[in-house]
Amino acid sequence: MILQQFLNALSLGSMYALIAIGYTMVYGVLRLINFAHGDIMMVGAFLAFLVYSVSGSFSLAILVAIIGASLVGVLTYKIAYKPLLDKNAPKISLLITAIGVSFFLENLFNMLFGGVPESFSYPAILDKTINISSAVVPLSSLLIAVFTIIVLVLVLLFLNKTKYGIAIKALAFDMFAVRLMGINVDLMIMLVFIIGSALASLGGIFYAISYPSIDPLMGVLVGLKAFAGAVLGGIGSVAGAAIGGFILGFSEIFIVAFFPEFAGYKDGIAFMFLIFILLFKPTGIMGIDFERGRF
Repeated sequence: MILQQFLNALSLGSMYALIAIGYTMVYGVLRLINFAHGDIMMVGAFLAFLVYSVSGSFSLAILVAIIGASLVGVLTYKIAYKPLLDKNAPKISLLITAIGVSFFLENLFNMLFGGVPESFSYPAILDKTINISSAVVPLSSLLIAVFTIIVLVLVLLFLNKTKYGIAIKALAFDMFAVRLMGINVDLMIMLVFIIGSALASLGGIFYAISYPSIDPLMGVLVGLKAFAGAVLGGIGSVAGAAIGGFILGFSEIFIVAFFPEFAGYKDGIAFMFLIFILLFKPTGIMGIDFERGRF
């Protein structure tokens, strides 16, 4: 049973980790909690649902979802956040705008698709099971975990080994100094939104495969949990956000598995962690000094 629950937790933690990275990257660069990020996840899931329904190609559906969600992320930055940043608006204005964008996306998709949950279709091969020791594991859970780990490694390599990744890290440290060095700050911020939105769309697709139902409000609770994971791991740290996401996934699954009487409270676990980490270690597990480093 432990092995079975371990693999389930790995799959759930993978989804939280992917979404949490977007929160932490945007915060690292703009010092902004992008509360519309959970709704970008919802956009990705709906785009995959539509394309797969029409074309029957799941790989095409994933590709279109990633591109479409990235475009929504860039438009969000260009239309909602950049005008405020250019005017040096207070951070509270950016926060309120992020909440407004979140409401806009939720109501737009509610108007387009209605509030009734849609059944999310995916290739039947993902429903196959694999026997690992005494555990029976859905192929989808195993693929989600493996694919997530590969993506996380690629993101860390991008940030630490490429010219654009190092530029993003420099931007997170000092935006004004980066401008003086001749780096296109606007392009780097757009790249951050593209990466974060792409990862969120993948998280949305994985979540829809595991819980095959989508609706316009699906990103609200999941997004808040992922945000709690980012804070738990150390907001401003990509590795910390991934660790926080996995911790939440494991905690949620194992507490329900071993203490089923608390199953109704599983959604509160993330926020319990958030409260404790803010009380006793506000910098999170990775302990990032926000004035000295990001990512």
